[in-house]
Amino acid sequence: MKLIAAIIKPFKLDEVREALSAIGVQGITVTEVKGFGRQKGHTELYRGAEYVVDFLPKVKVEVAVTDDILDQVLEAIEKSAATGKIGDGKIFVFDLEQAIRIRTGESGTDAL
Repeated sequence: MKLIAAIIKPFKLDEVREALSAIGVQGITVTEVKGFGRQKGHTELYRGAEYVVDFLPKVKVEVAVTDDILDQVLEAIEKSAATGKIGDGKIFVFDLEQAIRIRTGESGTDAL
């Protein structure tokens, strides 16, 4: 099993969710986050004063999947989240040792 964490632009969330649903992914976790990479923030003007916005708003999407659909999920996220511009985000893949569904006690891939 793998845990995928994707940091994407907020306005791309619906497209990513639809792409994942289309390939059969049933559950995702979404968190509003802030951060920067190569984009390094930007400068804004507010009431005549200039200030730097270091951390940009992003969305973190987490998905636990079985190994057999990993490549499909990565491709779906990559295609649906891409704008072709700087700041599109990143996808991280982690090994997932165990998953347990609290309600039923199911574990492993059955819990997904």
